[in-house]
Amino acid sequence: MSVGGTPGPGVTIGVLALQGDVREHLAALSGAGAHAVRVRTPEELDAVDGLVLPGGESTTMEKLLRAFGLREPLVERIDAGMPVYGSCAGMILLADEILNGAPGQRTLGGLPITVRRNAFGRQVDSFECDLAMPALEGDGPVRAVFVRAPWVEEVGPDVEVLARVPEGNGVASDRVVAVRRGDLLATSFHPEITGDHRVHAYFTRVVRERVNA
Repeated sequence: MSVGGTPGPGVTIGVLALQGDVREHLAALSGAGAHAVRVRTPEELDAVDGLVLPGGESTTMEKLLRAFGLREPLVERIDAGMPVYGSCAGMILLADEILNGAPGQRTLGGLPITVRRNAFGRQVDSFECDLAMPALEGDGPVRAVFVRAPWVEEVGPDVEVLARVPEGNGVASDRVVAVRRGDLLATSFHPEITGDHRVHAYFTRVVRERVNA
């Protein structure tokens, strides 16, 4: 079965539970067939096969990672090949480079992309649109919700573009909003709040194939 299909049981996927839509990601992962757990400590991180970095405020999340002793263990797991999916602020955390970042802002890195923080504007400028994502199985587009979201300005070698904003959406038109490189996946939008679990099913399959490799 290709990546993106209905995943089988047997993988444990954590959701970083420091900020953001933790419950929604847990529900989406469970709906996609994964064993979903919260991650707040290095010990809990050690117990998972993959991790979701949810939305939130990227500078605050990075500070919380350091405060909870998770930053270095997480960087080590990413470097060792653990699958990670970052949505919105999670995309920023996975990016190697940030534009419009806060002074001194750091990322975890791993994805050779350059993202523009808060590219879609303030929260009142948030919007929704339908995205074509051929990598996912199932009919129809993905309804994407962007909340003070980043977009990808540049992609590095071996980065697969999974989705762009369609034409007719002003300055956001044709912007890259979903990418994958190896076992790292990132979206600018929040699939956890729409009830469509296909992005989470796609990531769960990535994790399962990594575990079974």
